Amino acid sequence: MNTIQLKKYHGLGNDYLVLDPNKNKIHLQDRKIEMICRRNFGVGADGLLYGPLTDEDKIEVKIYNSDGSEAEISGNGVRIFAKYLLDEGYVNEKKFTLTTRSGDVEIEFMDEEGTTMKVSMGKADFSTKKIPLISELGEIVNQRMKFKDAYYNTTCLSLGNPHCIIMAEEVTSQKAKELGPYVEGASCFLNRINMQLLEVQDRDNIKIEIYERGSGYTLASGTSACAAAAAAYRMGLINSKVMVHMQGGSLCVEIMEDMEIFMTGTVGTVGTFTLAEDFFA
Repeated sequence: MNTIQLKKYHGLGNDYLVLDPNKNKIHLQDRKIEMICRRNFGVGADGLLYGPLTDEDKIEVKIYNSDGSEAEISGNGVRIFAKYLLDEGYVNEKKFTLTTRSGDVEIEFMDEEGTTMKVSMGKADFSTKKIPLISELGEIVNQRMKFKDAYYNTTCLSLGNPHCIIMAEEVTSQKAKELGPYVEGASCFLNRINMQLLEVQDRDNIKIEIYERGSGYTLASGTSACAAAAAAYRMGLINSKVMVHMQGGSLCVEIMEDMEIFMTGTVGTVGTFTLAEDFFA
């Protein structure tokens, strides 16, 4: 049996494993991804990055949640994968393009080590059809929506993946863990959804707590940070450049007039892990 090696990184505590198909022979399945990502019985991670999948024109990564489902994009995931590509010599340019399920993202390394980078996350789209969300309204921006047994001021948008941002005077991890499953699985969201609880501290700072589709409560998320900032900006609550504070740390998010979003953040290296030969037995 072939030995399987994975490299682990984290973006503000949001950890991913990189499985390189050029160095490992494995038939990837939902069950295997879930086994690898389990905290107590596997290596443990919020998700798995499979790649690089390359041809002459592009470098591609497949992003998986810890339950084995495939994600369209992950802000922390693309930063982590960019760091892996630099570490392993797949890229040596300061700027390059990475292809995800939701499309291409532009990545720029801000230091020689590749620990800090700026990523173009695309444009925020508030169309209910894009999310997709069952609603008679074309957009849900600061609208009252009912989850569990209460109504919340809610904004929904897509950044290549779906987001539901709920306003709160004070956000807590406990509230995110309690409300998250009800929002993620609400019947109006056709493909489930990522939830952020949003607290606006001032025009330059916001705080969020995150419950991710397919992963659950998460210390940090790049796309969640961008989505929450986009929602707050659309409502006129913040400036175009804002610090987004999460349990795992902070990201800088910049929003252009056309709602294109840029995210700047760091990546930390954890180490390399080898799976036991009978791990999947």
